[in-house]
Amino acid sequence: MFETFIQSFRLRNAYKVNTVIYSIKQIPIIKRILPDALYKSKALKIIGTIISIIWELCSIFLGKLIYVAAVIFGMMSLYEANQTGAFITIFTFLTIAGAMMNTYMFNPTKDKYYAMFIMRMDAKKYTLSNYTYSIIKVIIGFMPFTILFGLMSNINLGICILMPFYVASAKIMFSTYSLWKYKKSGITINENKPIKFIWGIVGICLILAYGLPYIGITIPQLGFAIIGILAVIIGLICIWYIKNFDQYREMYKEILTDDNINVQKNAQDIAKENVHKQIDISEGITSNKKGFKYFNDLFVKRHSKILLKSAKRTAAISLFIIAIVIFATQLNGEFRTKVNELLMNSLPYFVFVMYLINRGQVITQAMFMNCDHSMLTYSFYKTPKSILLLFKERIKSIVFVNLLPAIVIGLGLPTILYFTGGTDNIYNYLILFVSIISMSVFFSVHHLVLYYLLQPYNISSETKSTTYSIASFLTYLVCYYMLQVKLPTTYFGIGTILFAVLYSVVSLFIAYKLAPKTFRIRV
Repeated sequence: MFETFIQSFRLRNAYKVNTVIYSIKQIPIIKRILPDALYKSKALKIIGTIISIIWELCSIFLGKLIYVAAVIFGMMSLYEANQTGAFITIFTFLTIAGAMMNTYMFNPTKDKYYAMFIMRMDAKKYTLSNYTYSIIKVIIGFMPFTILFGLMSNINLGICILMPFYVASAKIMFSTYSLWKYKKSGITINENKPIKFIWGIVGICLILAYGLPYIGITIPQLGFAIIGILAVIIGLICIWYIKNFDQYREMYKEILTDDNINVQKNAQDIAKENVHKQIDISEGITSNKKGFKYFNDLFVKRHSKILLKSAKRTAAISLFIIAIVIFATQLNGEFRTKVNELLMNSLPYFVFVMYLINRGQVITQAMFMNCDHSMLTYSFYKTPKSILLLFKERIKSIVFVNLLPAIVIGLGLPTILYFTGGTDNIYNYLILFVSIISMSVFFSVHHLVLYYLLQPYNISSETKSTTYSIASFLTYLVCYYMLQVKLPTTYFGIGTILFAVLYSVVSLFIAYKLAPKTFRIRV
């Protein structure tokens, strides 16, 4: 089994090294310096191996650090009382959600396909060795951070040590259930395509994780000790089942299909098919506009299901949450006070919210798949005048789509503020509304600017721009950091409004100057 793991590790590492080299070559300045022949360079492969090893270490520790520090410990400021119980409660329920969403065993990846069906490795040995490695990484990766942040939350050291084993046991139990379900009914689990039932359980876990501590209900240390020890005992029993399961190859034939991995049909092709099913190609769709306005108007009308379905759903969910919050504030005076303080001092929170619900990136991908990947073969389409005209029309379309949930939230926040006691500065009602709209406009413009300046897709709609990925990740980090920022609504709101206006104006100028050189199909 150890030899099988070594072979699979080398295979996975070779894949990662080549990916690292390719990613480095996509950075604009470096791309001109490094020739394709460097894929054969031993020195560069050594560098790639080192980077791959560093990345492996980061996958063991860095993700767990961010998870425990930000998602659990970072939320402690929301709970003034019993932070020990809040930490344990959040950790307990998020672990259940994580065990169902990230099993390791049921993640369809290329390296599994290559190992089991191209290189003909023993499916059982391959699965058990790699799954064991993944579980060990979970325990080792979580251990230093559950101890560090657990002790900072006044949790007993024994409980802190038990926590990583609880995480590993939860994953083992759900993997065992999935294997049992396959053996009984032939139904496989694909963690990249969770079924509605799993999404429902995850949603309930999130509500319990953050909602229970907020109303003063938490899991005591003794309670978690009992839960954790029982989970470990059941996990040990489940290991026997996993070890003796004898249908791994048959199961992976079901999981590692062309629809799930990028072998003959990649994920982008599948996405295209799903998008094409939602395109309205009826002859009755037309427009009375001219030029690029006509061109864009037809695109929006034919793709209205793709563009508006999610926006309408988000708006409906937002309206429901706003109604629930208003109702809850009328029942609980303490909660009403906290919500009022939140709206007056924590408007930066909503930067992250508006980032999450914005559809700009999805819309630009649809634009490429069903329009630009063909039109970019024509030179007139890349002239400054054409780019600027279509850019302005697309900004209007994306902003319009994202305004639906933004208006609901923008009107909802001042309404909540009014029902929670209001404010001495009447302008705060207007600032709340306009700042939310400004955030929505900013992200709509931002995604379109990144698309035009760093056009990331090749002819197969695969993302091939490292710079685009870095820019998107940095955007996420900045927005996530805003969860930690507290500023008076008046000052932050006005600053947000001014920044959004300035960014939108500057983006038009930048697109006009640079997009003719950057807006092209990648190879």
